[in-house]
Amino acid sequence: MVFTIPHYTPIKFTPFKHSNVFEMSINNSNCLRIVAASSATKEAGSYIPAAPILLPEGEWKQIPGGVTAAQGFKAAGMYGGLRAAGEKPDLALVTCEVDAICAGAFTTNVVAAAPVLYCKRALDSSATARAVLINAGQANAATGDEGYQDVLDCSNALAQLLQLKPEEVLIESTGVIGQRIKKVALLTSLPKLINLLSSTTEGADSAAVAITTTDLVSKSVAIESEVGGARVRIGGMAKGSGMIHPNMATMLGVVTTDALVTSDVWRKMVRVAVSRSFNQITVDGDTSTNDAVIALASGLSGSNKISTIDSSEAKHLQECLDAVMQGLAKSIASDGEGATCLIEVRVSGASGETEAAKVARSVASSSLVKAAIYGRDPNWGRIACAAGYAGIPFNPDMLQISLGNILLMDKGQPLKFDRIMASNYLRKAGETHGTVEIFISIGDGPGSGLAWGCDLSYDYVKINAEYTT
Repeated sequence: MVFTIPHYTPIKFTPFKHSNVFEMSINNSNCLRIVAASSATKEAGSYIPAAPILLPEGEWKQIPGGVTAAQGFKAAGMYGGLRAAGEKPDLALVTCEVDAICAGAFTTNVVAAAPVLYCKRALDSSATARAVLINAGQANAATGDEGYQDVLDCSNALAQLLQLKPEEVLIESTGVIGQRIKKVALLTSLPKLINLLSSTTEGADSAAVAITTTDLVSKSVAIESEVGGARVRIGGMAKGSGMIHPNMATMLGVVTTDALVTSDVWRKMVRVAVSRSFNQITVDGDTSTNDAVIALASGLSGSNKISTIDSSEAKHLQECLDAVMQGLAKSIASDGEGATCLIEVRVSGASGETEAAKVARSVASSSLVKAAIYGRDPNWGRIACAAGYAGIPFNPDMLQISLGNILLMDKGQPLKFDRIMASNYLRKAGETHGTVEIFISIGDGPGSGLAWGCDLSYDYVKINAEYTT
């Protein structure tokens, strides 16, 4: 096959099966081999540290490997010249050695980025995918027909190199809105990026770093559990720090598993897991043009096929998927721009999960609640207010609010509490970048829900005031 990089010499690539070696001939002569040289690249952790992932309650076996933990997956990250020189890596690639059952969730922003539009169309036409290419630096959003053509050119070029169909290659982008991908730099980097693919933890870590923007930490996690009579692994990586708000947030994610599951069941599972995780985080109330989560299932674990959503195997896989996505989602909220602590809002007593989740989101999204927590002010009235305007009817005489283990309101009545103790609780969370827990009960119904946010600091304004300058 011949792949022509614009304004460059035609180069012929022949991939060797089951290896990271490519035979390259320039001008049909002087054949040479390029061997993967991941050891020569700078370690991912030297750019930014990895985030500690806080999994939800449960006995989860966390394992190394991120998106490469599941069988059949490889990943790589590298600097390709899309960011300013000297910055961290800006290109990432995740591949599967077999046709992976694919699902996705995307921004509801009407001004959706070109890669979002492309991925939606690809998923409509194919139940499987083999590769996800991610670039940082340019969002390729609000870039018109030329921006969409850039996505097509990138997906076609990668598909040609990997000997795949174009629709088997999915694209995610993050960076400055209104800027097209630096396509020549990206296309020139693809052979090296492919050459760096690895099933190791290092490969996963390098990819997790490469997709970050203003993130202070990279986000990567994997767990292992018994599903369908076999040990199944689920891993994932995500990025996000600002423009984070439900439906979805400014975030990108890739989730991988080796569970064997049908397309319709997997897509339902991903929708549910996203609704319980990435759609329940908020930093600043801004919903991005680019947010996307792509989930791939290789089926290589040897587990029984999951073909019904109500089976016990499906329910357990759903719990595993929820755990991975919630762990990543919480790490995004905790890494909110300028944040000093994570806020976790737990709501109970609602008529259903949807209603509880909406109240929790309302409180986590409140700028007044977030500012009070940054100021270490236990102003519970703002919490009550935000719960009340969530659009979910409840009896205010049944409202109960706690800050950590400090009860502030019960049965709709304000209580005397130790204000200094409550303020110190908030201060300690800020000093240790810990978690502020807010518990709310709105009745005696069976519904409960969670949402996560962060405090709102002066630094948030500074970071975003200078974003493009």
